[in-house]
Formats: sequence, C-alpha cells, structure tokens
Amino acid sequence: MSGTARPHVVVIGGGFAGLEAAFYLRMRLGDRARLTLVSDKDWFLFKPNTIYVPFGLDPERLKIPLDRPARRRDIELVRGAAREINPGARQVVVDGRTLSYDYLIVATGAGMRPEEIPGLGERALTIWSVEDMLRLGRAFQQLLADAQQGRRRQVLFLVPPNNKCSGPLYEMVLMLETWLRRNKVRHQVQITWSTYEAGYIQAFGPRLDQVVSGEFDRRGIPGYKEHVVVRVEKDEVVYQNGRRLPYDLLISFPPYVASTPFPGLPADDRGFLRTELATRQVVGHPEIYAVGDAGDFPIKQAFLAFLQADAAAEHLAASILGKNASLCFDPVSMCVMEQFDKATFAQVPLALTGDQARPVKVRAEDDSLYRVGSSPVWRLGKKLLGLYLPWRFGAGEPFHAGAPWKVMEAGLKVMSRVMAG
Repeated sequence: MSGTARPHVVVIGGGFAGLEAAFYLRMRLGDRARLTLVSDKDWFLFKPNTIYVPFGLDPERLKIPLDRPARRRDIELVRGAAREINPGARQVVVDGRTLSYDYLIVATGAGMRPEEIPGLGERALTIWSVEDMLRLGRAFQQLLADAQQGRRRQVLFLVPPNNKCSGPLYEMVLMLETWLRRNKVRHQVQITWSTYEAGYIQAFGPRLDQVVSGEFDRRGIPGYKEHVVVRVEKDEVVYQNGRRLPYDLLISFPPYVASTPFPGLPADDRGFLRTELATRQVVGHPEIYAVGDAGDFPIKQAFLAFLQADAAAEHLAASILGKNASLCFDPVSMCVMEQFDKATFAQVPLALTGDQARPVKVRAEDDSLYRVGSSPVWRLGKKLLGLYLPWRFGAGEPFHAGAPWKVMEAGLKVMSRVMAG
C-alpha cells in the first residue's frame, strides 16, 4: 500500500472486463478507494452486436460514452493507451504519463495476428473491428448484387488455429445464409465452412457441435472439421491435409494474441498474462489482476470476461475491506448465438484440461448446468441483453451484479429450463 488514506486502484482497459471491474469495485467499496479507469477510447463498444453491422446496423448505436458514467461513479477517466507496467514501483505508463497504483487490474484485451497464416491478412475479410464489419457489409452487398444478376459465387468461412473465440463467425455464417434466403438468392451462393476444430464450437462441447451440424445440414452448408489452414492463395485455401477449397469471398477470424504485451509480467507465448484461476491475480504479483481477454483463460468471450471481472473486483475489494471474498471465478459460460430466423442459447460449465490442443472441456460433474436449446424466442433474449447492458454501463453499474441482474438471471433460468436441455 502507498500509505494514502484511500488505496488507489487503476483499471486499464475500457471494454467489458475493465468497465465491469471498475463499476463493481465502486459498488462494493463506496468511497473507500480512489478509482482510475484508463481507456484508449472515450466510448465503450457493445462488440457482440457488431454482428448486425454487415447487415445494415449503424455502429454508432453500439457506442456508450464513458465520461458520464465515470463522473457519476467518481471514477477518474484517463484517455490513453497503457504500454508499460513497472510492478516493482507499482506504476503504469499511459502515453508517457506515469500513474502510481496500490492495485492494478489489467483488462487490455486481445488483438488479431492474421500474418501467422500466409495470405490471410491480404485476402480474407475479418470480423474483429467495426471497420472490418463495415467492409464485410460492403462485400455482402456486392455478393447480393452479383447473385441477383445471375452470377454464382462461393463464400468460404475459415477458422484457423489459435483463434480463441470462434462463436461470432458461426453466427455470421448462419445469419448470412438466412439473409441470402430471404433475399431469394441463396441458390446462387455456395457457402462452405472449414475449421481446425475437431467439433463445431469445440470449446463448448458436443451439444453445440450437434446443433451446428444440424443447422449446416438444414441450410445446405458443407462443413469441414479438423482442417488446419497452411496458406491462403488468390482464389483458394490450402490445408495441411492437402485439400484445397475455392472461394470468391473468404471470411475468417484470425489467430488471437494479447493486444498489449507487458514484458515485466509473466505471460504465455501469445502474451496473455498468467493468472491464478479463482482470483485472476497475476502469478507472483498479488496486487495485479488480469481479467477478460488479457488473461490466460483460453476462451475469450464477453460473459466469461464479466465473471472474471466480478471475481477479481470482489477479491480486491475484500482485501481493502479486510473481509473474505464472497465469490471466485467459476467459468460457466453463457451465450446466445444469432441466426436471424432463430437463435441458440448455451450455458456451458467449463474446466481446464492442461492440453494445449484442447485447453478446456465441459465439466462432466456439472452436467445439469450444461444446457443448449434453439428457438426464435431466444432472439428476444439476445435483444433484451442488448438493451440491458448499455443501460447498466451507461449508469455506471456492473452488468453482472445487483438486483436488476438477479431479475434478468431468473428470467434466463426459466427460459433455459423450458427451452434448453
């Protein structure tokens, strides 16, 4: 501790994990700590709903300005990018400015490294940023125009190794198929799927694999599992097993890396900070926490980021208050996969395996928590979550805590019991 009356907690990163941690800390600590939030943007992007941008959604509708909720919760907002952490001095450098901290939460997220696959960066469209989604939207409009003029086109989706969250790409392929069908040009477009995974959405177990397999069969989408890409050529993708798949439009979700490396802290070979699973404390640095995509939990997903942020913030708050923490990180993922004509809900209890090829598995002992179901009604659930989160973050409140979340959670539990098994 620095010896100040109020310990200073610095949160670096203005995404899901960073905001959740900052707002949770203020909720738990009141005025017993000074909070600083560092963000390279002055707005938060509700990234899961950028899947709608290629189909016409204005991305400005997904942005939440950070100044108002920060002021409301007495959180100092520092605009800039954190590039250096000095754990010995307990300092973080933000665009040349040095901030001292008593506790630090690292929530700087992940980045993409398409150059790992020769040709991928030059020839594939991706779904990482708003700009990528807008570019994809223009490609979809051209695809539609070509199909309407009677020109047949081939669209290939590609999941390469070291992608840490393939779910949004699965949403995109199913949404595209529905969109083309509704525009009465589906017969003009061949859609093909390829992935390095042994099962579709491999991390989330056999039930998601079955759901996606059924959807691919229903929609006439050939799918290729265990296809490891070697390189991307001008009009075809070459795989390790010798197969070549042609394309006119290639859509991929590239390999993940940490968005910001911090050499003074322990990290894996992709720059993700090594952590204690339950508390999210960085190994060997109990005053530093890594949450969301910045940490080494192998699945990168918004709901898991919330759970990590809550666990870290609760542990940190308990340390300041001299109490025992009331929760730890329990990786039970929850997601709703959009398809335009319906959606699929999944609740998946996960466990680490220690196997680099398949780093997580579904926890067999918690099979009752493993629920998957598809229905048009789940689209309503996704829309409600899309309204609830901006409301909470806009008010400076944590997403996954407090009375409103208990109501939302109760509703999801009822829906999952009725419509998922």
